[in-house]
Amino acid sequence: MPETDVAVVGAGAAGLSLAHRLAGHVPGLRTPSVVLVDAPPGPLRPPPRTWCYWAAGPGRFDAAVRAQWRRLRVRPRTGAPIEGDIAPLRYRMIRSDDFERMVSRDLARSPNVRRLQATVETVEDVPGGAHLRLRDTDGRTRVLSARWVLDSRPPGSLPAARTTLLQHFHGWFVRTARPAFDPAAVELMDFRTPQPAHGLSFGYVLPLGPCEALVEYTEFSSRTLTPDRYEAAVRHYADQVLRLGERQVLATETGVIPMTDAPIPRQVGASVFRIGAAGGATRPATGYTFAGLQRQTRAVADALRHGRRPVPPAAHSARSRAMDAVLLRALDSGRADGPELFGRLFARVPMARVLRFLDEGTRLHEDVSIGLRTPIGPMLRSALELPRLPRRPFDLPAPPYPSARPATPPPPAPDLPAPPLPPTETA
Repeated sequence: MPETDVAVVGAGAAGLSLAHRLAGHVPGLRTPSVVLVDAPPGPLRPPPRTWCYWAAGPGRFDAAVRAQWRRLRVRPRTGAPIEGDIAPLRYRMIRSDDFERMVSRDLARSPNVRRLQATVETVEDVPGGAHLRLRDTDGRTRVLSARWVLDSRPPGSLPAARTTLLQHFHGWFVRTARPAFDPAAVELMDFRTPQPAHGLSFGYVLPLGPCEALVEYTEFSSRTLTPDRYEAAVRHYADQVLRLGERQVLATETGVIPMTDAPIPRQVGASVFRIGAAGGATRPATGYTFAGLQRQTRAVADALRHGRRPVPPAAHSARSRAMDAVLLRALDSGRADGPELFGRLFARVPMARVLRFLDEGTRLHEDVSIGLRTPIGPMLRSALELPRLPRRPFDLPAPPYPSARPATPPPPAPDLPAPPLPPTETA
């Protein structure tokens, strides 16, 4: 008999979300035993990070939401900004530390979830399940036997793709001496940044108050930058574009997100599956992952509670992936001017509809209407070219700051009363 029904590998957004959905008893459904395996402190554990998504109405993880907004702003290279109200949606921000704190509090009250701190060295299929070879924090090895393994660890390389770009960014949590931010609106894409020779760049601002914000420099390109170039880019955006004046950097954040049309495998063994970014939850054209992994983990938890094979579903439809492949090719080939394309899109389509499109909440006729607002010639040529392009492997770069941690972390969100564990079908 396996030691546990389910082993969840990795305690990032995907692993914690799945464990949370499996915690506790739901009347009439199975209550699987779960072991959540988290890497010990060190290079295998990612630094604190920020996740954003949009949704309407209450959600499962609202207690971890640090801030939310109903207005978004896009700034073209020249001219007036484009601003829109996204009601009934809200653009929401979660800090990973707050998310882990909330989920950990709930898991501690769950009798069927056990947490284990260890490094997973190998995962091997065996008859009736899988064996995980673990190395404990004291260096001892042991084997954990599970009926199912859901692995959220990031892969070291991607499958062969026709187009792969990297969304890489570096940001500062800043506090200014005078009011410098509009707390009511997110600067979603500010194209007043110097544009790279290949790809595109933009600024991104999440205001936490009149004098506090996360200010980021983001690039879509095929290569990451050196740490000093990231610092210079954020400094230029903060000082020369936003003109923040006297300011204090409270913390930093760096990340790399693959944007690829590679088919990401979700099943890697008879009993072993991948979830989250490792299982294709990232939307290729945007880099947003949180909403996609919630769809995946909700479906996996539902399958486990009903006694079915927990095969993670594709987080994004075939139609969405096909459209994203065309966009990535148009940007990578240089046929489409990125700032012009996105500026034109947001200027001609209501922002709430664009967000519904990006989260696959639109119908076919709406998708066609949005596509007609993009540069038709470059997009059509890219679509016709795709079937002839070879797929090539792409090795992911090491993070620019592999051991980065905020020197002075942003203040934690206030403690909220511990709610009862929500039902499995809550978003």
